[in-house]
Amino acid sequence: MLLRDANPLPRTAWGETWRLLVALAVGLVLFGIVLADADQPGRAPVPALLPFLEVVFGVAALAVLPLRRRHPLPVAVATAVLSGVSSLAVGAALLALVSLSTHRRWRPVAVTALVSVLGGLAYEELRPAADGVWFSVLNVVIGALLVALTIAIGYYIGARRALVMSLRDRAETAEREQASRVAEARANERAQIAREMHDVLAHRISLVAMHSGALAYRTDLTAEETTGTATIIRDNAHLALTELREVLGVLRDPGRSTDGSVVEPPQPTLSSVGALVEGERASGREVGATIDVTDLDEAPTALSRNAFRIIQECLTNARKHAPDAPVTLAVRGGPGAGLDLRVSNPVPVRMAPATDLPANDLPLSGMGLAGVTERAVLSGGELTFGTDRRGHFVVHARLPWRA
Repeated sequence: MLLRDANPLPRTAWGETWRLLVALAVGLVLFGIVLADADQPGRAPVPALLPFLEVVFGVAALAVLPLRRRHPLPVAVATAVLSGVSSLAVGAALLALVSLSTHRRWRPVAVTALVSVLGGLAYEELRPAADGVWFSVLNVVIGALLVALTIAIGYYIGARRALVMSLRDRAETAEREQASRVAEARANERAQIAREMHDVLAHRISLVAMHSGALAYRTDLTAEETTGTATIIRDNAHLALTELREVLGVLRDPGRSTDGSVVEPPQPTLSSVGALVEGERASGREVGATIDVTDLDEAPTALSRNAFRIIQECLTNARKHAPDAPVTLAVRGGPGAGLDLRVSNPVPVRMAPATDLPANDLPLSGMGLAGVTERAVLSGGELTFGTDRRGHFVVHARLPWRA
């Protein structure tokens, strides 16, 4: 049976040294008792070579003791056999048995315990007690009890080591889980920041890009049209910078601006949809809006904000991909019934803006619909988009609104 080292702590020179010294001290005490008992009158003579063999076997037991962690069973059995001849090897045998018992495998422990008891019987045969056979039996019983106590100590140490390893594994697992949660939180925060930045800037920058393209490629504009277009560019650029500054200020220190005053992050809601539509109409877009929402101002903040962002992104996409087409917006719902958003516009035959702005100068697209779909899903709703039978591109979102 293959046994591995059950000690979770690394081996040190001092830890190994003091254990060897304890085993040697126990062996020397027992060896001294045996030598003193041999000089008592009436003691049966022993072979003259036996004390020499006890020393040799005791040193051999101590010599193999450092291998008990790599080969616990062979070392434990070998030292138990040597203790049957040498009392000097008893300390090494007990230490090896403790080391083996820490693995808490009853079969190798039982084999070693049996060898140890037989070794005690063999030693009593080599050095019979002067007080008779009953004293020898008592020595064997005491030896068996000592073996049992040694096994119990080894099992206790093994249980403590298993507990330490379990606690360490739990701590490492908790650290890994914490690191994973931190990484996930960071990823979610980055995604939220990216989504917020996209929502804040895409709408304004697309207006700036479209009207600046008109100034760059249209040479037939009157002075009034040029001034109006430049005013739109200036206002939207200023609004984009203002909203960006607010977002970055909140990210640097949530709840506080750069000058120390308390600020609130930009939280557009459904009540801001009217202003959004008016801004689109002021820029020359044809937008028809129907807003029929019960308790509009009482809508939950998250729902109201996500609905606004979905509408804003749909209007931005319509401006980029169908600049000449009229847009129809319908917002209906209320508490308990949910919120129904529908934005549609005719699909243009030629995907080019009326300002003759080249397609390469338009901002890159492709993430807007993915973003609004994610917003709808995070709100517990759903969003679909596509071209219907009339040739209109329709974005339809349903968001839950609990009563």
